[in-house]
Amino acid sequence: MQFPAGWEQARQIKFSQGFTSPAPRDFVGFGPLTEPESLAIYNFTLQHNFSLVIAFHTQGEVIFWQFQNYNPPRALFIGNEFARVSGYSLEETPFNSSFAGYKDWFIQDYNRPGYTVEVGEGQNPLPISQFDTIYNDILGIFVLGAIL
Repeated sequence: MQFPAGWEQARQIKFSQGFTSPAPRDFVGFGPLTEPESLAIYNFTLQHNFSLVIAFHTQGEVIFWQFQNYNPPRALFIGNEFARVSGYSLEETPFNSSFAGYKDWFIQDYNRPGYTVEVGEGQNPLPISQFDTIYNDILGIFVLGAIL
């Protein structure tokens, strides 16, 4: 959540929820792309011509496919296919989570499909006992993502 796609809005939302300093979750940083992990993914993406991106997170067994009013070609179709092969539901991104994500930035800057796939259910960190189920659920997303 450190990407330059509505970062200020993400900061406002997360700070109002009490996430104002580095923490295991929901801290958006002190500015867009200030952390080496985010900057590495950003630069890696700039160096490649990806037709779509998929960010895997935990938890919820849901696929988020939109960013604001952007509607990249085939985004909904691909999202429905990911939902079909995984059994996860395809949903609009909740407002409080819809800013500064990798897929948000990719959709905004490239007008190509981007997805956040929330794998597994329960409290983070998810137990390793869910690994086989999660892997089997999302294997089709990996395969389709590579060929679409």
